[in-house]
Amino acid sequence: MRPSSKIGLEPSPPPPEPGLPPAPAPAPAPAPAQSVRPAPAQSVPPGPVSIGEALHGTDNALGLLRLILAALVIFDHAFPLGGFGADPFFAVTRGQASLGSLAVGGFFAISGYLIAKSGMSADVVQFMWRRTMRIFPAYWVVLLTTALVVGPLIWLGDGGSLAAYFTVGGTGPVNYFTSNWTLKIGTYGIYDLLKETTPYGRSVGASAFNGSIWTLIYEWNCYLMIAVLVLFGVLRNARVIVPVMASFFLILQIVAAINFNVLGVLVPLLADPYTIQLTMTFLVGSVIAVYSKQIPFDNLIGILSGLTLLVSLRWGGFSTIGTIAGAYFIVYMGARLPRAVHWVGRKNDYSYGVYIYGFVVQQVLAYLGWYRLGYWPYAISGLFISFGCAWLSWHLVEKRAMALKNWGPGRGTRYWAERARTRFASRETRSGT
Repeated sequence: MRPSSKIGLEPSPPPPEPGLPPAPAPAPAPAPAQSVRPAPAQSVPPGPVSIGEALHGTDNALGLLRLILAALVIFDHAFPLGGFGADPFFAVTRGQASLGSLAVGGFFAISGYLIAKSGMSADVVQFMWRRTMRIFPAYWVVLLTTALVVGPLIWLGDGGSLAAYFTVGGTGPVNYFTSNWTLKIGTYGIYDLLKETTPYGRSVGASAFNGSIWTLIYEWNCYLMIAVLVLFGVLRNARVIVPVMASFFLILQIVAAINFNVLGVLVPLLADPYTIQLTMTFLVGSVIAVYSKQIPFDNLIGILSGLTLLVSLRWGGFSTIGTIAGAYFIVYMGARLPRAVHWVGRKNDYSYGVYIYGFVVQQVLAYLGWYRLGYWPYAISGLFISFGCAWLSWHLVEKRAMALKNWGPGRGTRYWAERARTRFASRETRSGT
């Protein structure tokens, strides 16, 4: 924010009373020469800027960061999908995180911030409708594209007939969609396609078309958690509950780091390392959102949080203190990056499309043998083709679905309650006459 200033102005002389001619001006009397000085500028001392003020609503670089994170997932997946071994980043972090899992953590931190902000300005019906429109239409399309376009082409390439593709067994295209359409993954494969014809299929001994979509159910569960907070007005009236929840998951994460088996006894429903880690990351982002007017935007804190993240990744503690520091760091970078890049993702958000299509594209390229070109040609070509799919997904599906965010349930409970009350009142009026 730029400090503002106020310039003092001398008051104007009063106008003549209405209805009377102005009095003749008397001859000017000699006056001693003097210089007239303007009133001194009253500068407002710049105060501390909050993280919410620094992010300027949607005028920030969070869109660019999400796109970069989606690209990092593709570069991470290129190692196992192309048969190039494990991501070397995993060894650098001493088994704590791969480049892909770090990117997913960044996604959840940003999502926690943005989704909590959305929940603070909507009722629960609006919130759930808008989240549904953002996640499910594009997700269903990528499932159908995989089952009805990609699958048949590979089936034909393997010498099968198109008729047999839709009639053989119970692990075919219909099962692929019905087992996955709720976001809970029931199967990654269609028949045995790609099992023997891709490096990844041979390494896991199974068919796998889209290994990226497993995280979506965890994000959706976080949305449901925020929806409950919206329903009870927590984000507006009892926001302290959000850091309490984040602290609870932090404790679970610490317990899991010491002895994960204990969680299965204490909290069986949460005895899932991904539930604990990703939910905690999401909630840290949500804490930053609900306290965005109090949490400072500070370069020193930003640098220290980035250094803490790096130190934790190298020497331990990433799942606890590193996650907290990383969540602040990525939100800080969303505000710190220059305004020249703020346009990325503001109008057209391709990050979700890159994420949900990346694995499918890379598996198809592996089936075609492109991994033989080497890691970098394989990874970069997968990134560009995935971006093309994301472009189509956004303009043909996602943008059209988001255009409905204020339609129907998106109008909110107050609108529909008022509309029902008006109709009931008009009926009563007509019946009384």
